[in-house]
This record gives sequence, structure tokens and C-alpha cells, in this order.
Amino acid sequence: MQPIDRVLGLKIWQGAPRAAPLGGGITNVNFRVTDGRGTCVVRVGDDIPVHQIMRFNELAASRAAFVAGVSPQVLHHEPGILVIDFVEGRTLSAADLRDGALDPALDLVIRTHRDIPRHLRGPSLTFWVFQVIRDYALTLTDGDSRHLDALPALLAQAARLEQAVGPIQMVFGHNDLLPANFIQGDRMWLVDWDYAGWGSPLFDLGGLAANAGLSQAQETVMLQRYFGTVDRDLMRRYAAMKAAAALREAMWSMVSEIHSELDFDYPAYTAANLDTFRAAYDAFEQT
Repeated sequence: MQPIDRVLGLKIWQGAPRAAPLGGGITNVNFRVTDGRGTCVVRVGDDIPVHQIMRFNELAASRAAFVAGVSPQVLHHEPGILVIDFVEGRTLSAADLRDGALDPALDLVIRTHRDIPRHLRGPSLTFWVFQVIRDYALTLTDGDSRHLDALPALLAQAARLEQAVGPIQMVFGHNDLLPANFIQGDRMWLVDWDYAGWGSPLFDLGGLAANAGLSQAQETVMLQRYFGTVDRDLMRRYAAMKAAAALREAMWSMVSEIHSELDFDYPAYTAANLDTFRAAYDAFEQT
């Protein structure tokens, strides 16, 4: 059954639903649906074990994020389907985050880490980026990826980064802070909880900085807002996690090259994120 047929066949609609694809998704297929009650977003996607995506975890995080005031409300769910309230607004770009939207975006990250655990129900996953990287390497090996020759060096660099991160403070993170996961309307929202889970706050902060291309000065301000004080040890651990976040994004794309059926230029995305990783790793080496 095609995704659009699954969407239109849901039993929740009042009157005849009208559905249109929503662009931008690189993990799920998304639709904007309007029926007699209003407009919502329907996300179509089953578990994706190669990316450690489990929909029970996404559902729990999405519900808690709404109660915490971070994300729109979940209206309905069933296997492979998540229906959430539609909010008017536009998805942000990296330039938006660099040019004025960083403060409200960071507010949502802080609320995610601080408030979502108060409302989270049931079991939830952990997200340790270095385990994700190791698992991706095995998945790439099993799939005879075109990137096999690069894996030994990347894994050696990841091991060095993991050692540098050291012990962590554990928070509940979003773990996928792409600019497009922030929506700006009357207020700002954070959406898409596929990778949510317990881990280090440095991963969200490093991922936000890497994905938005923040300047060093912006990174320092971000860390000061989050931690209060910033010393050399924190900067080195942060630099290590920022590089790991970029490597994870690159290896996510490598895995998607051989496993995803979505119409997206994964090879180009891999190349762009490898460039981001190399720059971040060089910066780490200089801290």
C-alpha cells in the first residue's frame, strides 16, 4: 500500500480528507491533511533498525514534548503512523540560526533537556553517539558500502573523540538538531523525535553548532548560556562531541545510501557532512 493510501484510509477523519505531501523529510514520508476538523501532519514510517529508530520511543518523546511546551500535540497514533497538530510557520535554515534565531532555538533545547523528563512515560532509549557510529560501521560492512575503505580511520578518530568526551551528565536529548526541525511561527517549535533518548547535552549542542555552521563566538555564547561558565576542559569535550555529531550525520547518510528508498541525494549529503566532520575534527585537535 502506498503511503498516501495509508493516510487517506485512517479511520480518524471527519468528512473527506485532503492530503498533500510535505517536503523536507529524509527519514519519514510526511503529509499535510485537512478534514472537517482542521489540519494536521501525518508522519508515515515504521521502525528503522539500521538507524536505531523505534516508534514507541518517538511516540513517548513526542507526547512528553507537547506537555513540556516544546512540540505540537500528538492527535493519533497507530503502527507506522503518527498524527500531530499542524502549526503555521516555516522551517528554519542554517542561516536563520546564525542570524538571530539561535537564542529561541537554544531555549527549546534547554527545555527539552530540563522539562521533558518530567513528563516522559514508560521505557525510553539511550542515545550514545559512539555506539551509533560503531553500529553504523558494522551495517556498512554488512552492506558492502562504497565507504568501506574509509571506515578504519573514521573509527579510530571516533575512539579518540569518545575518550576525550569522558564522563557525561545525562539528559533527555532530541539528538537530531537539524535547522529544518525548528519551525518558526507565532512561536518556535522543535519537531521530529525519531532519535530522542538519554545521552550527553554536548551532543545536542555540538549537533546544533555543526548543522548551523555557528561561529566560534556564537558557540562560546551558547555554551555560556547553557553551562554558566566555560573552561578549557569543557571546550575540549564539547569540540570532541561536535566532531562526533558531524561524523554520525555523515555515517547516517552512508547507511541511508544503501538502505533508504526515499528520493534524496544521499551521496551529496554524505560528502557535505564528511567535510563538516573533517573541519570539526581538525578544530578538536587544536583545542
